[in-house]
Amino acid sequence: MRSNFDQIIDRRGSGCTKWELYDADVLPLWVADMDFAVPSAVQEALVERVKHGIFGYAMREIPALLDEICDRTKRLYDWRVLPEQIIFFPGLTTALNACCRAFGARGDGVLVQPPVYYPFLAAIKNQGRKLNHAPLKRNDTKECIDYEIDFDVLEGAINTRTNLFLLCNPHNPVGKMYSTKHLERVANICERNDLVICSDEIHCELLLNHKTHRPTATLSSAIADRCITLMAPSKTFNLAGLSCGYAIIQNPMLMQQVRKSAAGLIPRVNVMGFAGALAAYQNGSEWLSELLPYLAANRDYVIQYLRDYMPTIRTTHPEATYLMWLDCSASAIPGNPHEFFLKKAKVALNDGAMFGPGGEGFVRLNIACPLATLTEALQRMRTALAAL
Repeated sequence: MRSNFDQIIDRRGSGCTKWELYDADVLPLWVADMDFAVPSAVQEALVERVKHGIFGYAMREIPALLDEICDRTKRLYDWRVLPEQIIFFPGLTTALNACCRAFGARGDGVLVQPPVYYPFLAAIKNQGRKLNHAPLKRNDTKECIDYEIDFDVLEGAINTRTNLFLLCNPHNPVGKMYSTKHLERVANICERNDLVICSDEIHCELLLNHKTHRPTATLSSAIADRCITLMAPSKTFNLAGLSCGYAIIQNPMLMQQVRKSAAGLIPRVNVMGFAGALAAYQNGSEWLSELLPYLAANRDYVIQYLRDYMPTIRTTHPEATYLMWLDCSASAIPGNPHEFFLKKAKVALNDGAMFGPGGEGFVRLNIACPLATLTEALQRMRTALAAL
């Protein structure tokens, strides 16, 4: 099978947020879904499910999918997960809210590392918790932006009312993959301060540098006892609109607390979400093996294009995800770069300020699109900058 990621598929009129939020003359490279057709096996499975003709309430869980997840975690990470340690959610933003609701009380603190995926910040506020910011530290190379954890800042942001740490690994928006050594230092801080770790690992299979992802919960049994791991096929196989994610929780007490916080508020995954997720995990590996080098090539193309034609804009070199974090602060852009590129270039990016402290002057660029689309967007941005 050879997937055609260069194919331009018209998504307007399909009800998708990415392409229909803005006017028709705007190129949208913002929200994190891909402009690629999903694996053919997923399409076929969904068609077969539609042919059944009845769409009643789904079970809370599907045994075949539970087994597939357990097999996958063992195969990829040598991690033994049992079916009863998995809880499904209709999207991981609902899981983030459930976790923030489950631990502590209103006014308690939740630790985050901005700039970070903005639903982290929203979930904390939604549940009446307080943000404990431990900003990532810039550690740029000559070629690209880079970040690292400032462990003194991380521990210093914790107070007596901090109960939960929301970890993002691989990190959105900076594309960082944390090493085992760094994860162990983070875990030790959480142990010393008795924090529950909610580790969002949804991008863990979108690896661009041939590295191996290490789930936080696999560091030790003690860390597994305080860890909630969030995963999903949605980013990996472009199934975000099917709303099927899950949490792996190996401590029964934590599982009980999360289930209680979700009860009556968060609906079950729908039948189409289950069907798509199962097909992707069972039959999507070849498609994924073709996708990853395409994404890596797009990343490298952006880096070189910025160096050649927009050198005042610097970017990360993401190790994972299909998201690039662009620093526009040294450019001549007046005001907010998101607004500038939207109005002057007709390119929609994510506003860096949404990602918390340290995001001002940045935009997030989604490179999961055909190269022709990416090229046109960069050319529009270049022209807008040249007109200043």
